[in-house]
Amino acid sequence: MLLPCLIATALAGTDLRALPVGGMAVAFWGVLALGTALSVGLARLLGHGHAAMTSVLQGGIRFNNLMGFALAGAFWGGPGIAMAAVATGLIVPFVQAVATLAFGLGRDERVRPLRLARQVLLNPLILGCLAGFALSLAGGLPPGLGPMLRALGQASVALGLLCVGAALTLQGLGDRPGTQAATAVLKLLVMPAMTWVLCAALGLGPLPTAIAVLFMALPTAATSYVMARAMGGDAPLMAAITTSEHVASMLTLPLWVWLLTR
Repeated sequence: MLLPCLIATALAGTDLRALPVGGMAVAFWGVLALGTALSVGLARLLGHGHAAMTSVLQGGIRFNNLMGFALAGAFWGGPGIAMAAVATGLIVPFVQAVATLAFGLGRDERVRPLRLARQVLLNPLILGCLAGFALSLAGGLPPGLGPMLRALGQASVALGLLCVGAALTLQGLGDRPGTQAATAVLKLLVMPAMTWVLCAALGLGPLPTAIAVLFMALPTAATSYVMARAMGGDAPLMAAITTSEHVASMLTLPLWVWLLTR
């Protein structure tokens, strides 16, 4: 409930026509498509079955948006949070659809496009993005509603980061360490590097490029474990990948932020 408020309020006060939404969409979706192919290829190269492949896939393309909002706000202020909201609105539908489809293909039942679309559209982050876009087009937040939504949004980052830390566990880090290391290299180094190259090729400005690279450099979402356990994935491997990526990001994220802020 809190994070959608942050996204909606950030987008509501933004002139979307002044943002390079089209260029960012091409950059994000292009890199995520490459990341999907690389994740599946990596899992196959390591000899994993379908369940473990879904964990490598989630570790390769999903992102911890709470960390992204915290960093974007700390280094680029309000414009950074607004751009982070746009990034979330572009990334979440793609990764949600790909992850759901990957789990569905491992089952005997037929993949249902309408069910897949419903799961994506009812994601709280997508609803927050849609509300923010609508409020932006309508001229911004209503005067009586704005302060409450902003207060709820500001609470999301602090509480979200506490939840991220509480979700991590050092148990199981010895489970398939080679797979963990390879997935972390893909997510924390290869994905942001490809994003920077593509953003430069598209001619995006410094701030859109910085936010795009930052979000691709984030470790996987802490909720990846929940999805793996609920949908028949390799939950122990997913828990290990989630923890190892967050630990490794303590070294890689400062490096990317240092490069981007320069």
